[in-house]
Amino acid sequence: MTSSSRRSPRTALPLGWMPGDSLAPGRSSKARRADANARRFLQPGEGRLAISSERWRLIVRGQVQGVGYRAACCGRARDLGLGGWVRNLQDGSVEVQAEGPGPELAELRLWCERGPAAAQVAGVAVTTMGSTGQDWFEIRR
Repeated sequence: MTSSSRRSPRTALPLGWMPGDSLAPGRSSKARRADANARRFLQPGEGRLAISSERWRLIVRGQVQGVGYRAACCGRARDLGLGGWVRNLQDGSVEVQAEGPGPELAELRLWCERGPAAAQVAGVAVTTMGSTGQDWFEIRR
């Protein structure tokens, strides 16, 4: 027999296995899962990194309706990880309420000043509002 045939066959590691997980025969899979989960997730009472959140209301004026502005704005806000909504107003402008960290809101404001390719933005008015904790972005009708 060669040395390679004496080696024990390698067993496939279970899905979700992490380095440091014990595969000792005396431990149950339930105990291994509990240990792995303790390393992956915050435990009750552990602090999370506090990120200051702001909410901005933007009124976008110009040729911004009928050009895909809302859908493009929604996509950009989601890419930035912002919460809030966008909708058309009766006067032909678009209202955006977005919530999140200041730098990401400033990036969305810069995008709103340009808009999608077919839009012709005349101006963007910005006001600040109280934060609501909304963490998703949607298009409102």
